[in-house]
Amino acid sequence: MARAFKDLRKAAYLNPEGTDRPLRSPVSAATLQSARAYRKRRLVEQVVEHDCAAILLFDPVNIRYALDVSNMQLWATHNAFHYALVFADGHAIDFQYAGAEHLARGLETVDEIRTARPFFYMYSGPYLEERADLWAGEIAAAVRERGGGNLRLGTDKLELPGADALRRHGLTLVEGQAMTERARLIKSPDEIELMRWTIRVCEAGMARVYEHSLPGRTEQEIWAELHFENIRSGGEWLETRLLTVGERTNPWFQECSAHVAQAGDMLAFDTDMIGPYGYCADLSRSWPVGHTRMSDEQATLYAAALEQVVHNTELIRPGMDFREYMEKTWPIPDRYRANRYSCALHGVGMADEYPGVPYAPDAADLLPGRFEEGMVLCVESLIGEPGGRESVKLETQVLVTGRGAERLDSFPWEPV
Repeated sequence: MARAFKDLRKAAYLNPEGTDRPLRSPVSAATLQSARAYRKRRLVEQVVEHDCAAILLFDPVNIRYALDVSNMQLWATHNAFHYALVFADGHAIDFQYAGAEHLARGLETVDEIRTARPFFYMYSGPYLEERADLWAGEIAAAVRERGGGNLRLGTDKLELPGADALRRHGLTLVEGQAMTERARLIKSPDEIELMRWTIRVCEAGMARVYEHSLPGRTEQEIWAELHFENIRSGGEWLETRLLTVGERTNPWFQECSAHVAQAGDMLAFDTDMIGPYGYCADLSRSWPVGHTRMSDEQATLYAAALEQVVHNTELIRPGMDFREYMEKTWPIPDRYRANRYSCALHGVGMADEYPGVPYAPDAADLLPGRFEEGMVLCVESLIGEPGGRESVKLETQVLVTGRGAERLDSFPWEPV
């Protein structure tokens, strides 16, 4: 490297074979195959539990979870060209974009591959209703063929013309978000192995962000280092653009820009990274640009954020009710309360997931539930005063075990 790394603890997260090389996954084919089987089984169990013949998936993350089929994932989030049917008997049909059918071949999760019939307006124009009816006819025929007389069909995300057409063909639609979220809630040991590797790649990217957190760099230049490591090491995309510097850290949720970093500015980011195997590494860190010593005000903010994360992480126990957890979370000092983060913690897997548990001031948003072994959660902190110059954002990712919360990330916190 051209210069010495400021913090050797962070340098250790770069590829030991050389920073010019991507990280290479040690995950075996057997582990991946076992994770696929577990995920598909979890979803099928939900279809059966909800008394449906099948579930129709359009969300590309849900398709990836159920079948491990990936095709133009970001484009698929706003263009409904790829969908799948997973039946109560385990049979799965992947409806692939014309010319891309080969992407699903050889996957043990997929029993049948068909060419998709997209009906969204870009493809249908004034014939949208007619195309939707043709599409629905094929779906309804498949349900009748395998459903044993059950015409209840779960759906995760479905455009209105498609829903209307399926009902005209005699199907009863069942909201499927509960099925997919409940299936994804509990991770298998194989999934955790995949997730640990995504976090490993993410932390190598965070080390690059740290190395390039220098005066004169724009937020976008610094943020690009995480993208670079993720993509070259087999990852996929970043869900958000949350890296800001100095006065742009407060209020939070300003997006990455051409703003130029100055020495001593607080830099804060949230990775929201969809990495290798489609899993999410959702981590946040903050540190001063140029790796300077924190000012007294920065150190005060940082110490509060770290205390909040540690306290709220150590609370987690399997069987604990969400309400009890919320009531025991770190009491937010009045001066930071207005700028608190939107939740105390949330679930994570192939993306941010159910559940979300609020802080005590937001008790009206509390959902029923309790922590279970096998959940993976992100514990959040955002500390800053309204009208203050800067904020500190911290976040850790943990696995719920029989003993409590096991941190999956280990990238060092800053000394304060």
